[in-house]
Amino acid sequence: MMVHDNFSQWMELDVITINKGFCEARCVVKEEMLNGFGILHEGISYSISDSLLAFASNAYGFKCVSIETSISHTRSVKPNETLIARCTEIHRGKTIGIYTVDIYDGLDKLVSKFKGSVLISKDEW
Repeated sequence: MMVHDNFSQWMELDVITINKGFCEARCVVKEEMLNGFGILHEGISYSISDSLLAFASNAYGFKCVSIETSISHTRSVKPNETLIARCTEIHRGKTIGIYTVDIYDGLDKLVSKFKGSVLISKDEW
């Protein structure tokens, strides 16, 4: 998936591990990822989470698409900080999967908590 995921490539998302229902990645905050206050734009932490949701849920080999997501941001992030994100499967049924993504800063402090649900198709990819 990463080969065709231009946005994850633009973020320079470095995937560390992908297993069925799990993904871990890191990303260094670049200047162009900052908002008007000079801190990480919350859309970037959302995008990192959304990418990990896709990687973890699709690791089974069946096409999954998100159907509901939400995120809570707990602290600000400055440029050049390294973020570590972990997606964990909470539940996977026949048609619905539920996942969480936690993003941590370089001090191992929680930056955001994301929850996402996916629709699992029978189509292989």
